[in-house]
Amino acid sequence: MTKVLILGAAGQIAQLAETQFLGNTDVDLTLYLRNAQRLSDLKSDRVTLIDGDTTDADKLTKAMQGQDVVYANLAGQNIKVQAETVLNAMHAAHIKRLIWISTLGIYDEVPGKFGEWNNATLGSYLTRYYSAAEVLENSDLDYTIIRPAWLTNKDEIDYETTGRHDAFKGTEVSRKSIAALVVKLATNPTESVRASLGVNKPNTDGDKPAWY
Repeated sequence: MTKVLILGAAGQIAQLAETQFLGNTDVDLTLYLRNAQRLSDLKSDRVTLIDGDTTDADKLTKAMQGQDVVYANLAGQNIKVQAETVLNAMHAAHIKRLIWISTLGIYDEVPGKFGEWNNATLGSYLTRYYSAAEVLENSDLDYTIIRPAWLTNKDEIDYETTGRHDAFKGTEVSRKSIAALVVKLATNPTESVRASLGVNKPNTDGDKPAWY
C-alpha cells in the first residue's frame, strides 16, 4: 500500500487531495502541519497527524521514514529554505518521489498581456518560487513541479498541462483539479518524473482571470 506524506496538509488544495485520496484510493496518509488540531476531524485509520514545521529538519526526516511519496503544499517568504530542508530530509530518509506545488510564471513562461499582468501582480513572489523550484531541479529527486494557473473554488475537475519549456495556456484552474492531478501522480509514481507542469482549465485564455 502506498504511503504519502503531505506537507502543509491544512492548505486548501491539500485538503481536497486528502478527501480524494481517502475516497478514491487505498493510500495511507501522513499529514504534517504546524497545528495538527486543524485536521482533527479527519477520522480515518489511514491517517496519521504530525504537528511540525517544515524547517525542522530532524522532525521532518523522522516523519519521512517509511513513506513512498512526499507531496509538498507549502508557501511563505522562506519557501526556498523549506525546499532545501525537504530535499535534505528526503535524502536522509532515502525517498526520491516528490510532488511540489509552485505557481505559474516562475520561468517567465506566461505569454502576452496575461503574462505581463501576472508578472506585475505576483512580483517578487515569482522570484522566491523560482528559487525553490531551482533547488529541486538541481537535485537528484524524482520530482514533479506543478505550476497552477490562478485558482478557483469551482467544483470541477477540468485541466490540461504544458511542459517546462512550453508557453503557459489559459488563466485559471480549479483547486479540485490540482488536487486530482496530485492524486494521479502519487498513485502513478513514474508519471511526469523530473517534469515541471503548467496546469490550466482549457479555453480560459484572456488578459487576466475571468473572475478577477
